[in-house]
Amino acid sequence: MRISYLLLFVLITFSSYTQTRYIDDIFENEEVITKIYAKKDGEKLMADIYLPKGDKLSQRPAIIFMHGGGFAGGSPKNEGEVEFAKMAARKGYVAVQISYRLTRKNQSFGCDYNASGKIKTFKEAAADYLDAVSYMREHSKEFKIDTSKIIAGGSSAGAEAVLNAVYNHQLLFPGLKEKPHFAAVFSLAGAILDKRYINENNVVPAILFHGTADQLVPYDTAPHHFCHSEDPGYLILDGSKTIAGKLKELNSPYLLYTFKGAGHEISGMPFEQLPQVFNFLKDVILDQKMIQSEIIN
Repeated sequence: MRISYLLLFVLITFSSYTQTRYIDDIFENEEVITKIYAKKDGEKLMADIYLPKGDKLSQRPAIIFMHGGGFAGGSPKNEGEVEFAKMAARKGYVAVQISYRLTRKNQSFGCDYNASGKIKTFKEAAADYLDAVSYMREHSKEFKIDTSKIIAGGSSAGAEAVLNAVYNHQLLFPGLKEKPHFAAVFSLAGAILDKRYINENNVVPAILFHGTADQLVPYDTAPHHFCHSEDPGYLILDGSKTIAGKLKELNSPYLLYTFKGAGHEISGMPFEQLPQVFNFLKDVILDQKMIQSEIIN
């Protein structure tokens, strides 16, 4: 009997020591904390902050995520986004889901909406995202965030805003004094305005999920919503495949996850593949490994 109890104790102890931070669920979730990170156009912009309960580490990486919805809808309280944030916090991350100005609410963002308006929409959403990041940096001690390890994340419209904030900030904000710095970016069906603005000064590792048959946000380089050249909304975007090619050229880590024949549904949270996402983040950001991986599903 004593041997059995001793063996059980050893197994439990061994199991606890073999759990890996940022990979395994080693914490419970604190109650979500909601803060106002900015006020714009009479609207309070919110950040829902998810923390690992009982974590004693004073500096932790943070994932700051922007939901999708065509700049017209969606919420940081979407079921997928909330579950992702809770998962990340259980692994030891600070996870943040943000709201932003939905400037196309009850309006079109398709081929009948002019290209200059689309660029303005990207810019305003990117500005909101950068404001949320600034707020979390300013409150890094309160939430025990390592400001050198902030991971930008977004889905669909949120991914477009985030990718442009990370890689195209010189194009959108040429007078910006303080250059935003990120440890990595996690994009679900996103694209940028111009890959040529990705350079040695702003390149960061990327995780890119995209379907090859996405008819809203191009997988490669193509018009937004695949509008025709005579349409007001004709605007060429560089999608995940093109971004990955640029990162490869710059010798920067990336994970391109391609879903052959899939459409814009790949903007949904990829729970089946999230273990690979967390593995990549730990390997590249924390362990400084060089990984360039392309997976076709």
